[in-house]
Formats: sequence, C-alpha cells, structure tokens
Amino acid sequence: MAIQVIGKEATMIGKIMKGSSFGGTVRYVMSKDNAEIIASDGVLLENNREITDSFNYQRMLNPKIKRPVGHIALSFKPEDKPKLTNEFMAKIAMEYMEMMGINNTQFILVRHHNTDNPHCHLVYNRIGYDGKVISSQGDYKRNEIATKKLKDKYGLTYAEGKSKTNVEKLRPAERIKYEIHNAVKQALKSSKTWNEFNDNLVRQGIKLEFVKRSRKIKSVNDLQGIRFTKDGLTFKASQINRDFSFAKLNARLSWNKPETEREIEPKKQKQEPIISPKQPQYSQDNGLIEGGLGLLMPSGDSQQDEQRPYEVLRKRKKKKRKGIGL
Repeated sequence: MAIQVIGKEATMIGKIMKGSSFGGTVRYVMSKDNAEIIASDGVLLENNREITDSFNYQRMLNPKIKRPVGHIALSFKPEDKPKLTNEFMAKIAMEYMEMMGINNTQFILVRHHNTDNPHCHLVYNRIGYDGKVISSQGDYKRNEIATKKLKDKYGLTYAEGKSKTNVEKLRPAERIKYEIHNAVKQALKSSKTWNEFNDNLVRQGIKLEFVKRSRKIKSVNDLQGIRFTKDGLTFKASQINRDFSFAKLNARLSWNKPETEREIEPKKQKQEPIISPKQPQYSQDNGLIEGGLGLLMPSGDSQQDEQRPYEVLRKRKKKKRKGIGL
C-alpha cells in the first residue's frame, strides 16, 4: 500500500508502504550515497545484516502477520533545506510517528541526500515490543492531518501544487499523473459541459471514461466514477486529485439538453455505429424515437416510413369493402 499526500495544502509529503521483507527494505534505504541513520530504537546498527536480524527477531513475536514491514518516506520542499538539520528532521519525524500511532516498536530513520528535496526514510516494525500489531487503519487520514499540523507548527514551505512540478524528473507513471492533472485543470477552465470537457481532454491526448454501476445507463445516477487514460496508463480520478471526483466535476459541468446517453458516454474517435438488436419503440406524441439503449433521437422520416405499411393495409380493406357492396 502506498499513500502520498500531494497538493497545495501539503508541504511535507508522507508516502506510506507495507512489505514483507526487512532485508530488501533495509538494503534499499541504506544503499543510497551518503545515506545516514539519524535516529533509531531497538535495532543493532553495525551493518545491514544486524539491522535486518534485529527486525526479524522481533517479527517472530507475531509470525501470523505477513507484512510486518512499515516504511514511510518523508519529503520536504527544497526551500526548507537550510533549516532541516539532521536533528530537526529527526524531531519532526518523531512527532509524525507519534501522530501516526507508531510507538513502542523498533525503527530506523535514514536520511538521503540524492535529490533536491530533503527527505528521510522511516523503517519500523509493525510488530511492537509487546507482540501486538501497529494498526494501519485510517493511515491516509492520519497522514494528511499529521503533515499539515507539522507544516503549520514549524512554518514549513507550502507546496505550489502539481501544476508547478517539474514532470521531466519524475518516473513515467508519476509523470503521466501530473500531465493528466494539469490537462484536466486546464480543460476545466474552458468547459461548461461534459462534452466540452471531453473534447478538451481528447485534444491533449487523454481519454475520459465513466465507471458504471450497472451495464445499462438510464440516468446520471447509474455512474459512480471516472478514470483518465494517457499513453496507455489509466488512473482513477481520485488517484489524480480528489477535486476531480465524478461528484465534484458533475456539480461543475452540465449535460446538454435534450441529452442522450451518448452524451453521458465520452465521444469515441472513429467509432462504428452500434446497431442494437432490440427493436425501437416509437412515440407519436413528441416525434422522438425511443429504443436501443434508451436513447432519444430525432425521428426524421423514419416514423412516417414505418407507418406506410399500415396505410397500404387500410386502402386494401377499403377496396375489399367496396367489392362486397357491388
């Protein structure tokens, strides 16, 4: 599990992970150039093997737990680097642990110097000294609250949001997420309807899809979410930004009226028309055709054409009556 808080309200970023291998995690955090342990508890620190063995001995207090490794990366803005001494960073990390309910257990706090963003890695044993498991329930919310409180308490720099991030330095998946974020934000500036929003995204190479509650869509209530796809990678709206959820975007964007289900579905480029095997139903009251997937479309001359066989039949009946009267 990985949780990352990013946005204008977050300066300090907490990325939370759980795993099964202390050895792999220790090797990762200790392998970076100039990696240094700035705080620890209950762990022998002579070398990676001793650190790993220390964690593994304690995990045996509760061997049923398959993922006893806790790993949190705490990252800060470059502007805060001058004030973030090892002692100050460790102090912030310890307060963060307390807010997250990570106590009475082994841990090491390792600082890295390989990026512009000052950051450290907290590796801890989810099996406490008493053999009980440190719960991860509600991690996301606690993480969000803790990073914001610490930022306010110590006057850390506010992040400028995803739109200011240098995407070229990110890994491919993270880069795509930022590109989608910026594209959605830009598209919303010039969109009043879902169709306009979708068209703006298509022009930027992004596909918009709706997540359905059921196979058929009869109303907007049958939609439960949206996802975005770019360069073959698909993300739920919540993975991009909570403000891009279907509920929030639907409150902002309107549906053109009269609208059809085709306008609930995003436009698909060069898509062949779908022929429904279901026979359409005709409405003479409003001159619209209702059928297929419940779509309403202008009828044109089709209704008149369908009625012609009945007119011919009536004429034949009249001729037959005339013949009987002779």
